Formats: sequence, C-alpha cells, structure tokens
Amino acid sequence: MKLTTKEIVRNAWKAKTVVPSFNVPYLPMMEPIVRALRDTESFGLVMVARLEWVKFESGSMKAIRDEYEQVKDERYTRLHLDHVPVIDEDSLRVDFEREIGEAIDLGYESVMVDGSRLALDENIACTRKIVELAANSGVAVEGELGAVLGHESGPLPPYEEIFASGKGFTRTDEAIRFATETGVDWLSVAIGNVHGAIADATRGQKKIEARLALDHLTRLSEAAKVPLVLHGGTGIRRNDLLASFNRGIAKINVATAIRQPYEKAIDLPVSERQQVVYETMVDLLRNELRVAGKAPIHTGEMV
Repeated sequence: MKLTTKEIVRNAWKAKTVVPSFNVPYLPMMEPIVRALRDTESFGLVMVARLEWVKFESGSMKAIRDEYEQVKDERYTRLHLDHVPVIDEDSLRVDFEREIGEAIDLGYESVMVDGSRLALDENIACTRKIVELAANSGVAVEGELGAVLGHESGPLPPYEEIFASGKGFTRTDEAIRFATETGVDWLSVAIGNVHGAIADATRGQKKIEARLALDHLTRLSEAAKVPLVLHGGTGIRRNDLLASFNRGIAKINVATAIRQPYEKAIDLPVSERQQVVYETMVDLLRNELRVAGKAPIHTGEMV
C-alpha cells in the first residue's frame, strides 16, 4: 500500500527533514519540476494556489491536475492544493468550501485553507469545516495561523521592523487552541518568513533576505504538536532554513525561486524555459534544501 501524503509529511517531521513543495503558476513548469525531483531522488509536492489560476497562467485546478497526470511519478511527487483563502489578498470573500471540495473531487491528496486574515474564532471555524469535508477522503488539510505577509497589494513595512516587533508572528497560545480545535494535519506559521510579491509592479523584484525566529519556532512546535509548514521559502538565510527542519518545519513552500527564472526566460522557446526551471530545481534540491536522495523509496519506506 502506498504511503499517503499525510504519512509522508508526518514521517519527515519525525525524521527532522522536510518535504519541499513547488508552485506551478505556468503549466510548462510542471514537467521540469517533476523531472528534477526524480533525477535527484528527492520527494516533493507539486502545487497550485488559487491566485495562480486567477493572476497567473496555471489555468485552473483541473488544468493543473490534468497536466500533473501526464508527468507524475508518485515515487517522487504528489499533488497539493496551496492557498485557498477565505478572504483573499484583495480583501474579497472566496467560496473556499466549494473550491476545496472541487480539488478533493479532482484527486488532490492534500489541501490548504487559509483563514489567516480572519479573527481566531472564525479561522478555527472555517478550518474545521475543511477538516470535516476532507475526513472521509483521507486528504490532509493544512491551515494557517499568523500573518505571512507579501501577497497583499502595496509595499511591506520595513522587514527589520516586522522581525523586531514580531508583527503577525504566530502566537504559541493560539497555536495550541488552533491545532486542538480544528484537528488540522499541518499548520503554516509566521516566524519571520514572507511571501514573494505577486503584484505586476513587484513580481520581478529580488525577495527580501528573511531570517527565522528559531526559538519561537521551537515553542510553536512543542505547543502545536503537528507538522509545521514554512511558506515563503525563497530567500531565507540557509542556516536558518536548515535549522528550521530540526525544529518542527516538515513542509516548505517554494515559488519565487523557480517562477522568476521562468519569467525572465519568457521570450525563449518552451523547452529552454523548462530547462531553466530544471537547473534551478536541481540546485535547490541538492544545495539549498539538501533533500537529494531522501525520497521515501530511497530511505526504505513504502511508496
């Protein structure tokens, strides 16, 4: 029997390693992502966020699923639905239950509901709805608590101000309550990480070099007692990144690091754009994240 995505991430958490997850804002990026994971014997999630079919060119959840079916290799990959917000980056309400339900019907093995722009009670209630929706299908559910900034329109406050103040950081007491009352499988936390910009005017800009509040992360991990997720994985100081895997981060999301090279090569033939993504992926897997050779099939686990 193959391991589920839920089991793979939980095993990574116990082993103090990480499952990297890669966004696909443009459909041709799918093939080189999967190829790089297979060639480096790494395991990773291929994923799409709602904003990537609204503001980029991934098309739809179904288009991503169909493309994935053409290139998938379940020894090295599974399909994940990233951010479906309750309130989106433009402050609009989203029919999140319908969209996540569609993803489950399409065969996504894990999903994320993002209620982080809500008050705590409403975030808990909305996340719990998705946990209940997914319960019969065995689909893993990721929630978010705290404010991982970067997707909103307009400039961010100075990064040092964000970090020093702990503005938006996930609170330990709230993490205990959130994990207990929602029954969520994975929890995305804010500990100094920021998302890459998605506005047209700032998409191509170099990301802030972020750092992580590692002692706070340890406290969150001990409080929540579930695998934690790090969004905004591009641009974080390497020592902090690697240390976070030992302190509860079991899944890391990477988008900007592979999207920007693809966009810079947008005038080249598709095959050349794909090669740029492939080479970037291989470097990330081997040198930045250091997960090459750690796919379950190469560590004695069933897949």
